[in-house]
This record gives sequence, C-alpha cells and structure tokens, in this order.
Amino acid sequence: MAKTLTPIGQRLKELIDFDKRIYFLVLVFLFLLIRFLTNTLILEAIPDYDSLEARGDFMIFHIFNALNYLWTPFALLWKFTVISFLFWLGAFVIGYKVPYKELWQFALIAEVIFIFPELIRLLVYIVPQTGVTYMEIDEYRALSILSLLGAENVLPQYHYALATINIFEIIYGIVWMYGFHMISRRPLRECTIVVIVSYYLPLAIWLSWYIMVYRV
Repeated sequence: MAKTLTPIGQRLKELIDFDKRIYFLVLVFLFLLIRFLTNTLILEAIPDYDSLEARGDFMIFHIFNALNYLWTPFALLWKFTVISFLFWLGAFVIGYKVPYKELWQFALIAEVIFIFPELIRLLVYIVPQTGVTYMEIDEYRALSILSLLGAENVLPQYHYALATINIFEIIYGIVWMYGFHMISRRPLRECTIVVIVSYYLPLAIWLSWYIMVYRV
C-alpha cells in the first residue's frame, strides 16, 4: 500500500503543479538572456574593445558564444537526464523504487536554483570597475569557496572545483531532499541519505578526478 503524502510533500506537489514544457522554455530563455548580457560585459571589459571589434578580432568569440547559446537547451536536457538517473540509481542501490519520470521532472524544477549565481555575477559586474579583466568576470562564481579565497590565491587546477563548491549546491541538495521526499514518500532523514549518495558523492568523485587530471 502506497504511503500518503505528508503535508510538506502535498504542499510541494501543489506548488510545482504547472505545465513543465512552458517552464522549460522560460528557464532556457532566462539562462540565455543572462549569459548574453554577461558575455556583453566580458567583451566591454577588454581594453580597446571597440577598435578590436571593428577589426573583427572577436569573430571566434562570437561564433563560440553562438554555439553555446544553441547548445544550452540540449545541455540542460542532458543534465536533467543524468541527475535524475543518478537519483534513480542511488535510490535503487539503497533499496527504494521511484519513478524515473517524476525524478526527471523534478530535476527540471530544481535547476532554477542555478539561475541565481549567474544573475548575481551579472549584477556584480553590470558596471565593471576600472581595471577588471574579462577573465575575472568569466571565472567569478558567487558565494563559492573560490570567491572567498580569491582566484589569484589559488592554483589554477583547483579553480573549477572550488568554484563548484558554493552555497547554491547546498541549496540544490536541500531542494532535492524535499523533492525526493515528495516523490518517494520516504522520511526526510532517509531522503537526505539518498541526496548524499546520489548527488554529493558523484560530485565529489568528479571534482577529485578533475583536479587529478588537470593540465595547464
């Protein structure tokens, strides 16, 4: 017999009861808009940008960004697929059977968390200070260990890992804890274990591997 939803699970289910297709389109639009504005700031931070642009020196940069914009919706779909599979697999290993479709849909919902760090970066550099470089803007990750230590004080091989360890990853895990609670109808304590096994453990393995194989 299936367990009934807790009041928390019921409220969350009602909160996310909307058309996921429209939500996905809005999500993609927000990511594209923020990244376009941020890339504009990066270009304008380059000394003598106007003359370099007139000479066509940024053609490769524009091509790369255009491809990145085109790839964004597919990258998001791929991320949702991988994340939901990790949660499905982690739950299966622990002994829980959960519907993959609901996990995938919740991965779509939870991705909104990662709009905020990109928005913060845009707001921080919306009026770049004199002397700021495009690398500073490009590598800035809000509320991360890297931003606290300062990129200039950290070896390059640790930049990506320390930038990834941030407050938004913690919030993402908490959101997933409640999402898995809603989907599986398991106690929050058990859902916390699933989040650690399914998300934080693979993330730690990935970051460790990246640091080990990093080459300048």
